[in-house]
Amino acid sequence: MSVQYKIRIYGRVQGVGFRSAARNQARSLKLKGWVENQPDGSVHSVVKGGHEACMKFMEWSRNGSGYSWVERVEIDEMVPEELRSFSVRY
Repeated sequence: MSVQYKIRIYGRVQGVGFRSAARNQARSLKLKGWVENQPDGSVHSVVKGGHEACMKFMEWSRNGSGYSWVERVEIDEMVPEELRSFSVRY
């Protein structure tokens, strides 16, 4: 059974390779969804997949990529929708 979450990551998460690293992490976990920068400096992501894989992605999001610094993460469960792959939105 698939679950889906919206994740909002705050801190130094733009301009540090966070989205690319998030895409690589999500794909390695076989998740579907997307990640994108927001005007307020945060990064938003939607992930869909197995519960354990989503939990691993959320844990990764709390630490971020090598040059990022995560201040806080907000997570909301969503009703699963049709998603085909994991992409970076521009």
